[in-house]
Amino acid sequence: MAVSSQTDGPHRQPAWHSVLAVFPPDIRTRLENLPSDELRNLEEIRLRLGRPVHLVGQRIDAFLGADAGWTVRPEHGLTVTADHLQRVVQAVTQASMYAVEEDVRRGFVTMPGGHRVGLAGRVVIGPDGSIRALRSVSSVNVRLASERIGSATPILPHTFDAKSGRPLHLLLLSPPQCGKTTLLRDLARAWSCGQVGGRRGAAKVVVVDERSEIAGSIDGIAQFDLGPRTDVLDGCPKAEGVMLAIRSLSPEVVVTDEIGRPEDAQALLEAVHAGVAVFASAHANSLADWAARPSMQALRAAGAFQRYVVLSRRRGPATVERVLDSGGRAVWERGMQL
Repeated sequence: MAVSSQTDGPHRQPAWHSVLAVFPPDIRTRLENLPSDELRNLEEIRLRLGRPVHLVGQRIDAFLGADAGWTVRPEHGLTVTADHLQRVVQAVTQASMYAVEEDVRRGFVTMPGGHRVGLAGRVVIGPDGSIRALRSVSSVNVRLASERIGSATPILPHTFDAKSGRPLHLLLLSPPQCGKTTLLRDLARAWSCGQVGGRRGAAKVVVVDERSEIAGSIDGIAQFDLGPRTDVLDGCPKAEGVMLAIRSLSPEVVVTDEIGRPEDAQALLEAVHAGVAVFASAHANSLADWAARPSMQALRAAGAFQRYVVLSRRRGPATVERVLDSGGRAVWERGMQL
């Protein structure tokens, strides 16, 4: 775990070369030769054994060409070989699958810069029925981290109490790849920079970044702009990190991603009762789906969150569909003015 503190300075976007470096030369060269606007719109680069390299993004569903460029016809794409997969896995895990075994059990590894690499293959199950390891990797999904400055602006009026100016406890809900982490990142930046509006000034923010995705830290140094009043606990488990932040960093807002375990819920309840606002996210199609998860029922029963933001990809990542109050009633939904 590393602790870093954000300072004023130019915005830094994780460099493309950190992503391209994990691919074998033939794939890397073809990616490097794609037009820059196409590279910017990519969200995933997927490699499946015996299938063409799959390029996915906003308005992009294509395959890397066998010769150059990209194609919509799979038979004209560059076919992924076992050697391709082996090289990518070695680069991502730094040639030691054992060193990232805990990450692999959860299904993905986080690269420097916050990029997430999902893995699929032969799953090894332990005596207790839990996943012990992943062997014979058959596909790799490189999900590209992105920064969208200002993406949280429309919902900022719903993140604080109009009378006191205090930040509200906020939970972002959506299926995977709908921009939860991107929106959390910009919420942290906006509060840290004092861009919230109303009677509220800037706030001290702590990001508990268990998987190095929100800050995209490299050697403990955040690569994304999280504002001048933000501290980052990089690589720190959420439950421990929330309590550490409360004890030692005196935050007004704690930001963390993808809550799901009972210990996460308990730590967030501790933060709420300690007077610290919590901004978090969780995988769910709706508030009802999230509340039905056994590990989250304590948070729902306690009314821990005062606002729920439901996201989709309707107009691209981080599309806000509705904002709900603590009782699940809409305070804004599509068709109304934010």
